[in-house]
Amino acid sequence: MDTKQNTALLRALARVPAPLPDRGVIHVVIPHTDRFTVVGNHLAQNAGLSTTAVGFAVRIQSLPQGTEVGVKALAARFPEGEKLIAAALRELEAHGYLQRARTRLPNGRIVTRTVFCNQPAALLRPRGAAALPQQAPVAPQVTAPVPAPAPAPALAPAPARGPALAPAPKPEHHAPEAPAPEAPAPEAPVPEAPVPEAPAPEAPAPEASVPQDHAPFVPLVPPPTAPKSPRPPLPRPRELTPELERISAALLSDLHHHSPEFTLSEEHVHRLVPGVAAWLERDTHPDTIRHALTTNAPEPVKYPYQFVKHRLTALLPPPPHRTTVTPFQTCDGCERAFRAPTPGHCRDCRTGHAHEDQQAAA
Repeated sequence: MDTKQNTALLRALARVPAPLPDRGVIHVVIPHTDRFTVVGNHLAQNAGLSTTAVGFAVRIQSLPQGTEVGVKALAARFPEGEKLIAAALRELEAHGYLQRARTRLPNGRIVTRTVFCNQPAALLRPRGAAALPQQAPVAPQVTAPVPAPAPAPALAPAPARGPALAPAPKPEHHAPEAPAPEAPAPEAPVPEAPVPEAPAPEAPAPEASVPQDHAPFVPLVPPPTAPKSPRPPLPRPRELTPELERISAALLSDLHHHSPEFTLSEEHVHRLVPGVAAWLERDTHPDTIRHALTTNAPEPVKYPYQFVKHRLTALLPPPPHRTTVTPFQTCDGCERAFRAPTPGHCRDCRTGHAHEDQQAAA
């Protein structure tokens, strides 16, 4: 007697319209008014997806915009492990429900954006496919008025009544006298057959315009094998001196002491040395290079070599602006200091020597 029984479901079952099935599930459908998510049968009954993948698709679809849906974020929110969640996300990505893309922000940080589509098959349909079924009923609507003049011949059965069979021949005798031609006069609306002819050209007109508007069909989602623009090469110095090579190799080998995620192999250090040397050649301090390579890095850094190479290329500082200064010289005649690229006489001494040469020539 202490066992509590919930009879609410039984009462709701009593309201289900009969007949009820003898076996299998019986649905008690109560319309939702708030906090619900619409899920298509193409997902719920997809035989190619595991139950775990379908469950996580529903969970991701029910989350608000901007919620983190990575493997670690979902593992912290739900009881499943990271391996099971990662396998489910790969299934959804293979079936087009999920797409993950790496994007670089204006500050140079690389983030992964996750896009979830609740109906991926709809993205591959032509844009005008939804409009075609709406225009198809237009033709029957135009032809509907055509039966309207048909009731006119319906008046013919009226004189064909049984008791009127005897008087019927009487008008035939009087037909030549008078309004025999008047009978075709009311039948003049019958030749209004051009009325259906007017809509006839209208029906093909939208059909011809539809392929013109949507002839160049382009899928909304780019194919996964779309060509990518080539990456810029790693910068190189004008002259890779032994000193620049030594300092660059030491800086790259020491990165893991400041951030353990930036552990580079010996081969990767050898490949990245010219890029660091190009920074050093532009009067960049080693601490500045280290800060530019490791600050605001994504967590975790899966490919440190590619990440360091990208930042060395994308964040390369401009070359320093050097101004040429003319050195001071000592005049050979008056020992006065003056600016000139080579030793010699100052302007006054050159003017005096020129005047003396003119007088001597005179």
